[in-house]
Amino acid sequence: MLLEELGVEVVGYSLAPEADSLYDRIGREGKISEEFADIRNLVSVQNFIKRTKPAAIIHLAAQPLVIESYKSPRETFEINTLGTVNMLDAAFRASQIKAFISITTDKVYKNDNRGVAFKENDALSGKDPYSASKVGSEAAIAAWQQIAKSMGGPKVVATRAGNVIGGGDWAKDRLIPDLIRGFSRGEVVQVRNPISTRPWQHVLDPLIGYLLTLEEVLKGENIEAINFGPRESSLAVKEVVGIVKKSWGESAIVKMETSSDSVYEASRLELDSLLAKELLNWEPVWDQKGAIQATTEWWKGLFLENKKASDLCLGDIQFALNR
Repeated sequence: MLLEELGVEVVGYSLAPEADSLYDRIGREGKISEEFADIRNLVSVQNFIKRTKPAAIIHLAAQPLVIESYKSPRETFEINTLGTVNMLDAAFRASQIKAFISITTDKVYKNDNRGVAFKENDALSGKDPYSASKVGSEAAIAAWQQIAKSMGGPKVVATRAGNVIGGGDWAKDRLIPDLIRGFSRGEVVQVRNPISTRPWQHVLDPLIGYLLTLEEVLKGENIEAINFGPRESSLAVKEVVGIVKKSWGESAIVKMETSSDSVYEASRLELDSLLAKELLNWEPVWDQKGAIQATTEWWKGLFLENKKASDLCLGDIQFALNR
């Protein structure tokens, strides 16, 4: 929708949409040329690129859930690491493709939980299957960057964003979707790891950053990796919960608990986005509190005010572009 609002022609390749996905909620079927298939199918990816002839690829396909990665580690690596390899391989076989923007994650950095803000040239390392699979995708990106230097090909960039939030995210085991699910049903929501911190940001902020990155790369700028995160220090989970509760209203009930799970997740995470500001003149439209409030208002609009999901998305997009 952001690309369409900017007048940029877009084609799509992804798995089929899940029930209650944002895709379904905003009625996207048939809006663009698209194919529902798997990035692990190299032939399918190659055929789609041959047929649609994109000038650039923004690669967001992933298994993005940390807890799910513990349940399905092999599949997580197949999708996140080998899927990226397939996309890069196919892109480098298509002469019209000039740029490949790969969205990885802020969780690729070697994190000792000291709370130091990570810069693009800091060491990468992953402990859990999800972050390790994304470090694998970063290794592939670095390899194809070297191929491009040696033999030619699209410019390849790794973009790393903080925890993105926004209306329409219905994934399981994510903080705000879990809160909204419970609040909308009048249920008590159990929240784990209340003191963990994350760099929360509205999804449109890094999306705009990806497009600014693509624009600069197509102009000839050399960017290998770039961060997109909030200006302020990361907020703790319990702070996010408090903002969502206040925005939603009195019916919101939360039970805080320190997780007894054996699943490892970093407790502190900070991101340095100075390069994006200096190189792209990028700054987030929303601060963290504003992003959380905007996300909650989106869901209130859908559930409590019977607004159309597509109108709510367009409102956020127009607000961001006007800012």
